[in-house]
Amino acid sequence: MTREGTRTGDLVAGIDSSTQSCKVVVRDATTGALVRQGRAAHPDGTEVQPDHWWRALQAALEEAGGLDDVAAVSVGGQQHGMVCLDEDGEVVRPALLWNDTRSAGAAAELVRELGGPEVGGRAWAEAVGVVPVASFTITKLRWLAHHEPENARRTAAVCLPHDWLTWKLSGSRDLADLTTDRSDASGTGYWSAVSGEYRTDLLERAFGSVPHLPRVVAPGGVAARTPSGAVLGAGAGDNAAAALGLGAVEGDVVVSIGTSGVVTGVSSTPTVDPSGTVAGFADATGLYLPLVATLNAARVLDAAAGLLGVDHQQLAELALEAPSGAGGLVLVPYLEGERTPNLPDATGSLHGITLSTATRPALARAAVEGLLCGLADGLDAVVATGVRPARALLVGGAAASGAVRTAAAEILGVPVDVPPAGEYVADGAARQAAWALAGSASPPEWERAGTVRVEAAPRPEVRARYAEARERHLDRLAP
Repeated sequence: MTREGTRTGDLVAGIDSSTQSCKVVVRDATTGALVRQGRAAHPDGTEVQPDHWWRALQAALEEAGGLDDVAAVSVGGQQHGMVCLDEDGEVVRPALLWNDTRSAGAAAELVRELGGPEVGGRAWAEAVGVVPVASFTITKLRWLAHHEPENARRTAAVCLPHDWLTWKLSGSRDLADLTTDRSDASGTGYWSAVSGEYRTDLLERAFGSVPHLPRVVAPGGVAARTPSGAVLGAGAGDNAAAALGLGAVEGDVVVSIGTSGVVTGVSSTPTVDPSGTVAGFADATGLYLPLVATLNAARVLDAAAGLLGVDHQQLAELALEAPSGAGGLVLVPYLEGERTPNLPDATGSLHGITLSTATRPALARAAVEGLLCGLADGLDAVVATGVRPARALLVGGAAASGAVRTAAAEILGVPVDVPPAGEYVADGAARQAAWALAGSASPPEWERAGTVRVEAAPRPEVRARYAEARERHLDRLAP
């Protein structure tokens, strides 16, 4: 028997509270059929008053027809953000988002304190699955303790963006009712996906004290209820929610090409990478989600399109006019620095330009291949942790490009499937809500039609040329 007697016609809502916007989907709990949806923008910036998220959620819910007839809700949210609350549940200061880099120095301090880059990196990776970088919550708390000590003293509880929204949806003002899930907790730097416990010793080292932390709800569990009685699911970090929305299983690797590039694998074993290249996150089902992120993804295509004076469709058409490998033209696309490898001050470089490759099609092809080779390096790092990919699921805005699809099939080295465009974070949250509503051992199986298999002959020589150009580039950057 299910927890709520789930039947066709029961509605569930999934929320994606991302960096840029809030999206809501309302779906049938049994079939997954989309019933309605809504969207609202978030303000720009790397620190945001959480009330903006709440107002955007209300606007998106209104556009989506509200929650009056919805039986369960779950929130997928941007990871790592620091939301500090005082004893009365009021926000202490604007939330620092994942992309706020002011805590980079704090991250380096925390690694040094446990033994330096090599010893400290291993110590952190073994303790919590990640090596501190500026995006993780623990580094932001160290920054707060050092730079805003009064706000640090006022902080009675710390939570993540999706935790705060779930708490707001419950109507509670009691800090004891704060909840999170294992996927988002695994990106804080003070929760271990292996032990399933908070590492309060590391949190105290970073912050000087241990504020109240959210209860970690089990996959498929119920976090709370709304004032009207709807079930609130555990919620999830955005990457874990997207994997759940895609129906990714062990052996699947999700390659997402948006503003940043993300490679995530679904694994039955936790990841320990002392270099910090692969973050050992948990997923939303009880498994693990080793993840690599690159800074340079779709904006590489934006830059190339702007340089060539074309739109993205025309850029793809130009790229497909050039042969695989762009005749030897190679772009190392570190246009905004890079996170993988960790080169925040790097610039990009173009190699192999000759009279024959100084063409618009060759440059378009080199841009596409450069960003995909960077993601393929990320895939290699995930594979090195023990993941054995059976296929890559190619998603994100750039996955619509025919040139990106073709080059991905040539470069990634595994079969490439392209699901239809969708709001996969919100869909994953909706699927999680249906799971919590049903009270079943596993999430409901929702059929997803329209996935396309992309066929192309592997071209390892493209990656070989890129690797050579990348090493020359890195040698030039070396002190």
